[in-house]
Amino acid sequence: MRFDVLATLAVLAVLGACASTERDEPSLPEPTSDRVGAQGGGAFATPVNQVLTPLGRLVELPGSRPTVLAYTPDGRSLVTSGKSHDLVVIDPATGEVTERVPLPNDARRDPSKEAVSAQELEPDTSGQASCTGLVFTPDGSQLLLSNVDGSIKVFEVRADGSIRPSHVVALPRANAPRRGAEVPSGLAVSDDGARLYVCGNLSNRLIEIDLASGRTLRTFDVGVAPYDVVLVGGRAFVSNWGGGRPEEGDVVGPAGRGTVVRVDPETFVADEGSVSVVDLASGDVREVETGLHASALAVSPDREWVVCANAASDTLSVIAADSLEVVATISVRATPAELLQASPNALAFSADGGTLFVAIGTQNAVGVVEFEPEEGEFELEGLLPVGWFPSALALDEERGVLAVANLKGLGPGRERKDGGREFNTHQYHGSVSLVPLDELERLDEHSAVVDANLRRPAIEHALLPPRPGVAPRPVPERIGEPSVIRHVVYVIKENRTYDQVLGDLPEGNGDPRLCVFGERITPNLHALARRYVLLDNTYCAGILSADGHQWSTTAFATDYMEKSFAGFPRSYPDGMGEDEADALAYAPSGFLWDAARRAGLSIRNYGEFTGPKVRWKDATRGGRPSHADCLAAWRAGALDGGGDVVFESEPSIESIRDFTPSGYVGWSMEVPDQFRADFFLRELAEYERRGEYPALVIVCLPNDHTSGTGAGAPTPAAHVADNDLALGRIVEGLSRSSFWPETAVFVIEDDPQAGWDHVSGYRTTAFVASPWARRGAVVSTQYNTTSVLRTIEQILGLPPMNAFDASATPMFDCFTDEPDVEPYTALPMNVSIDEVNPDPSAIADPVLRDDALASAALDLAEVDRAPEDLLNRILWRAMRGTGEPYPEWAAGTDDD
Repeated sequence: MRFDVLATLAVLAVLGACASTERDEPSLPEPTSDRVGAQGGGAFATPVNQVLTPLGRLVELPGSRPTVLAYTPDGRSLVTSGKSHDLVVIDPATGEVTERVPLPNDARRDPSKEAVSAQELEPDTSGQASCTGLVFTPDGSQLLLSNVDGSIKVFEVRADGSIRPSHVVALPRANAPRRGAEVPSGLAVSDDGARLYVCGNLSNRLIEIDLASGRTLRTFDVGVAPYDVVLVGGRAFVSNWGGGRPEEGDVVGPAGRGTVVRVDPETFVADEGSVSVVDLASGDVREVETGLHASALAVSPDREWVVCANAASDTLSVIAADSLEVVATISVRATPAELLQASPNALAFSADGGTLFVAIGTQNAVGVVEFEPEEGEFELEGLLPVGWFPSALALDEERGVLAVANLKGLGPGRERKDGGREFNTHQYHGSVSLVPLDELERLDEHSAVVDANLRRPAIEHALLPPRPGVAPRPVPERIGEPSVIRHVVYVIKENRTYDQVLGDLPEGNGDPRLCVFGERITPNLHALARRYVLLDNTYCAGILSADGHQWSTTAFATDYMEKSFAGFPRSYPDGMGEDEADALAYAPSGFLWDAARRAGLSIRNYGEFTGPKVRWKDATRGGRPSHADCLAAWRAGALDGGGDVVFESEPSIESIRDFTPSGYVGWSMEVPDQFRADFFLRELAEYERRGEYPALVIVCLPNDHTSGTGAGAPTPAAHVADNDLALGRIVEGLSRSSFWPETAVFVIEDDPQAGWDHVSGYRTTAFVASPWARRGAVVSTQYNTTSVLRTIEQILGLPPMNAFDASATPMFDCFTDEPDVEPYTALPMNVSIDEVNPDPSAIADPVLRDDALASAALDLAEVDRAPEDLLNRILWRAMRGTGEPYPEWAAGTDDD
């Protein structure tokens, strides 16, 4: 389909192009009640304050997150892949998918595996995941594709241009402490086609392979997490996500699978990027420092310059290929002083070398850079709007087309071919944009559209200075102006959509057909929504815990995070377990607590970004405490040392240690949320005695995630009811404290991956409780995770961390200037906290029995290890029975 950008300007005007005529005093954009999803006229509203208006022809790729892109040597086809089940071949003239080529799945050549038409072929279930790495051999006879699970997929390119699976090249095992398989990324082939060079992203090595035999010839030590490689003049240039290797005395943090990276000593976020230059004759290696998160590399056509995209610095480093000096640093922000907002992560030169195209991921655009190094001219001339998070580029000047792989999807709420609608966040619709180069003639116009899509006036308004003499109000109009609220409590829960919980509330836009944890299970959530504000148009910015907890605390998902969806080979960086801490994944703009600490505010963090250390008091006792054991310990007074179980946790990021109590456990389905509520309320009482309370309090309250129907685990209803009561008790305790007149509570899920909702799979439950909150109001303003963060910043006087929270709509219409300090009284559980799933042998229904057996096999000790679709179906049948069909019309049928 084609999109006419001019036809969408009316939509964009409503959503953000509303700055005043005085550029130094922009007005705050009007809030919108539009829903996330298709807006008409080819525009699409994302759940992160941005609108998409893809330029040119958009080729949708259902079920794929494309990260690589290349034209075949003869130019007849365009090839892409990523997190998918196949290699996708596109006709660049028509935009039609002509083939979906199965992946070679072992080390032997298998001529029987033939590609068939896209209409006939189901994707190969063996699967493929690549963060980058797609290259043709110089003679065009082979296509090589990185597979993050430790191999290179090799395809044969036949004389007629067709592509067939050939074989797999296995890589040497990585030397990372907690993983054996290598994680290949960038690829380069020598001019004679004899040698393949592979970035060993996990082992911090460049691997040289004899392409004919597949044998490893040499390895070279390079920097941390090498990403891309290019060959110039007998040298290999290798970009390193994490910069140089740490040395003794460096401050380091975890980088996945037991590896480490240099970090900022305050935020403990990775703070270096580099390019390792390997002399392929001598083996000598020289390090060139670049910006943060050095990623894509491109060589100028004259072979004199190597450009490195620094995704976490929003810059490009221009390196002289002979002297290895960085001769220029190009900002891809409108001005270098602006907030973090761009994530440049892919590059492509024009044939004459005078223009450099840059995929600017978090602006959903391609930047056009004038590249004239001899004259010292390096200027970002403008932006072209494309799809959601562009991640790879390929230029076809003969046809006059720039191809762009858009990593993220346009799926939620769009119509399927079968006539149904798509709502689940995991219904990936990555895409390829085919942008005519003649659109460069309208570059100023397109740049203005990109600015409108990103809500530039809102960002500018967020940076306005506070005005003197402004009276305090609950949510100040400008950051830094006074608020009547001094204490913010921010509760992060797990994995529910709006319809699953509040779909039975007739006051809001719910669908009771999809409600499984309604008022009987969640009386407190319903009471809070009725007493204060019912938010029925609020969305999660993330789609699962890895990016959900990042969005919930940093208002950002980095290029590293988005590329990690290719199987999460290095880490699952939600910060809630041993391999869930990864300093490479975090936004360099920092976390909410970093902003609060810089402002001199007091902080208390209950469980967010901590790993559980729940264990027996008796160290000689085997096994791990079950939920029943933890429940017994809670009843025995675990807070006072009673019971047989120790409840502890360990910070996953060192910066939070000073304000994070080790006795509070964040993620662990075995620990009842009632223990968490007790812990919170005990400390609240202590603060009451001292007459002081922190300005920012963060609470991880996870048990609405549930544990399926495995024998002995709490039933889904009991788990969610436990979570509901815990939140009710926390709000009650705060409302009866002396701090309540100056307190606001914000509650949201970290992600909505439980799946089904009739509006969007991103839509979630969110709550506001405060004496200053409106009473009995339905608020349908479009909000999301970043809106919650922006409102917290607005109240506490914290500057925005990056362009996402800066562009967010503060939740002004949730508050009133007339306080009501009446305390809240928590409602009791209607489901016993002792209600547990029966043994499968006692279940008469064969489907429920199978669900119980499947639940017992799920890995629920670690976050999101359980297959999402399977767990969602189990939860549906547990709550609605087997007689009511699973709502595939809302949840979809996606693979995990």
